[in-house]
Amino acid sequence: MAIPHESPNLIDRTFAGLLAAWQSLIKNRQGGVTDFEPNLPESEHETLKSLMTTCLQRQGGEVAARARAATLGHAYLRLNTEGKRQFLHILANEFDTDFEAIKACATSLLKDQEDNRDLVEAQLRTLLTPPYMHLLTQFNALPQGVKFLVDLRADLLSFQVEDPTLTRMADLLKQQLTSWFDIGFLELKSITWEASASLLEKLISYEAVHEIKSWADLKNRLSSDRRCFAFFHPRMPEEPLIFVQVALVDTLSDNIQSILDESAPKQDTRQVNTAIFYSISNTQVGLQGVSLGNFLIKRVVDSLSRDYPNLKTFSTLSPIPGFGRYLKNRLDAPPPSKTEDLRYLAKQLQQEDWHLDESLCEALKVPLMQHCAHYLVNEKKGHRAYDPVANFHLNNGARLARINWLGDTSSKGLQESFGLMVNYVYELAEINQNHERYRANGEVVTSKVVRSLLSE
Repeated sequence: MAIPHESPNLIDRTFAGLLAAWQSLIKNRQGGVTDFEPNLPESEHETLKSLMTTCLQRQGGEVAARARAATLGHAYLRLNTEGKRQFLHILANEFDTDFEAIKACATSLLKDQEDNRDLVEAQLRTLLTPPYMHLLTQFNALPQGVKFLVDLRADLLSFQVEDPTLTRMADLLKQQLTSWFDIGFLELKSITWEASASLLEKLISYEAVHEIKSWADLKNRLSSDRRCFAFFHPRMPEEPLIFVQVALVDTLSDNIQSILDESAPKQDTRQVNTAIFYSISNTQVGLQGVSLGNFLIKRVVDSLSRDYPNLKTFSTLSPIPGFGRYLKNRLDAPPPSKTEDLRYLAKQLQQEDWHLDESLCEALKVPLMQHCAHYLVNEKKGHRAYDPVANFHLNNGARLARINWLGDTSSKGLQESFGLMVNYVYELAEINQNHERYRANGEVVTSKVVRSLLSE
């Protein structure tokens, strides 16, 4: 799944909300706000280190500790991009673990294997946690503090390429966030056209699969034969983590154009038998790598089943975001046994608007779908499907049911997957078994239709 970027308005409001939430705490701290230049010049580094050290000392009780954390967070939010990178670099390097102390403790543990083992092991566990993690977790107690940490990890991920010392901090913060964002803690809510304007605006901004082009487009996606769900965390009640958009139809959908057609007649929800999950968007960049998806679809399926007992089929209509890049790489360097076939494909796909040529589409349809089936089933990263959307749904217990020709003829769809889309079907009785088979050895459960493409 693609990960979206927040619009400037949303970023500004989040920034203002955090500052406002912490102002009263900062006022209670002796010394008040600590201002730094936006780019955090070297002349201010010692002042920042002193502020960080004070936060770690935890003096003066809980109220004072929260005020100091709010002051430090306030300082961070007011920095520009370079200032934030400098801030995090100082935190990661000046407040890391003490390697010599760890080595001494480990040596002591080897010597005192019996008498002091529990005491020394506890000491070693403490030493292995960098002090900066103790500092960061203080933000958990602040209003919107969890959102602050999620956004801070997004910054770490963006900075780690040019500053590799930040990678370890990003990984440790991911571990902390993983424990906080267990799927059991998430609340599923249904989103309707009557939802708050701010939430609807976030739905538009965060949509990462099929762009919402207007308020009319959004209203169509929230109409009587459509459903939209969002997952929330209790510590981030105003920030949706994932949006799931569903179309209620009477047959397995094979293209996104018909689902998004604003002029199409509405389905009678008393007659529908199929739920199509056509868009799933993660909204928080800082939660990248934190698994929120385990059995996420199953929770939505359970909710729909209660409301619409006549639903028999639960399927996605999913993009294949990695297929275009994968096939283009093969076309650039085809293996000898497939040279003629792939060079033919490469030549035809270079034509502008090739998908509008009926005879050309007829010639390309089977070979493209065969390559796509191979990509989805056989191309792996370890035991996991190479395609990120495929990995998400297969890990959730779905079956790879069908590859759809020209399922998405938008410029994005043609660029990413030559217009192909795929149905992943969720059979309630098979979800757990499919998940275990995939998790254990990467086995992809497929339909006869897909297996026939592979055999050809």
